[in-house]
Amino acid sequence: MTVDPDLLTIEADQAAAVGDIRLARCLLEQIAVANPEHPQIWLKLAAMHRAAGDVDRATSAVHRALAAAPLDFTALLLRASLLERRGDPSADEAYGRALAQRPEGDLPPTVAAALAHADRRHEVHLVKRAAILGEAVAPTLLAPDEKARIDRFHSNALRRTVPFHSEPTHFHYPGLVEREFHDRSDFPWLTELEAATDAIAAEFEVLAAANDTESAPYIQYADHEPVNQWRALNHSRDWTAIHLFRNGETVTDNIRQCPRTMDVLSRIPQPWITGCSANAMFSLLSPGTTIPPHTGVSNTRLVCHLPLIVPQGCWFRVGAETREWTRGDAFVFDDTIEHEAANPTALPRVVLILDVWHPGLSEAEREAVRRSMEAEVRMSGSIS
Repeated sequence: MTVDPDLLTIEADQAAAVGDIRLARCLLEQIAVANPEHPQIWLKLAAMHRAAGDVDRATSAVHRALAAAPLDFTALLLRASLLERRGDPSADEAYGRALAQRPEGDLPPTVAAALAHADRRHEVHLVKRAAILGEAVAPTLLAPDEKARIDRFHSNALRRTVPFHSEPTHFHYPGLVEREFHDRSDFPWLTELEAATDAIAAEFEVLAAANDTESAPYIQYADHEPVNQWRALNHSRDWTAIHLFRNGETVTDNIRQCPRTMDVLSRIPQPWITGCSANAMFSLLSPGTTIPPHTGVSNTRLVCHLPLIVPQGCWFRVGAETREWTRGDAFVFDDTIEHEAANPTALPRVVLILDVWHPGLSEAEREAVRRSMEAEVRMSGSIS
């Protein structure tokens, strides 16, 4: 006799709806035998076995579902709950694998409740694991920067964070250290830059107030260019810049009004590459403006921020690390690692931004990079 899976599925659903678990299991088993690669049938059968209190058969059925669909969220969540019911210590990790596949949008109430339970249980598990990892390294004497890297090593292991890598839009130089925020020790000039914060901020105020000073939209692409991530900010006055250097050219009228700023910049190793760099500017982010995740042009240069006017709550993320800007606290980051920023406040935010060479490049490599990129500019007309 031929089995009609659609008809039997309807009958099984009807039996389950009226609480006839025995009949529902019988019908679903017939369908599963005829359709062994159908994950949803195995899932329904697993649910009926669980309702009947047969955890072992329910687990076997959900494993058959996962054999056909290894990343199915419902199957992973059901498997974790079955392992928990059996008292299996691997249930916590199983919940983690399920949570990694959670779908977007609203979920049915029963699934949402199960998901909330999974979140709570897995969070307790992560806290315990973090404590164990912390105790394991406690006897080790670590410098502050080493401690920060060990903490990130732990958070990656716990999957609270993920590794981010340099993904430049144009130029990737091999072998350079990838760091979201670089160590201050590699940039001894940061102390002098920070000491000049008040003077630089005062020069910005004068420059911004001058009638002939023009701020330009930070993002400027032609309408035909494929820049979907920048569409909201393209040619927008919500994110503007007053340039001192732009693509290797000085903005004479602006630098004339910023002698102290220019004096400090003269001692910072910026990459001077015709048509591309150096760049130095006052970056103005309007209230309520968000800069979407993006990456920069080349990992041969890094970017320095000196916060000048920063309302509390403005934040900046590079990779997995998020910081709030603090006036006078400069930092250097790799802009070829995904980064984003936001000014959620009602006041403007102003930061001095400048390019610097990656410290991992020798003088000979810097010269070779400069020549290569200038040749590219001559061929293509621009790098953007």
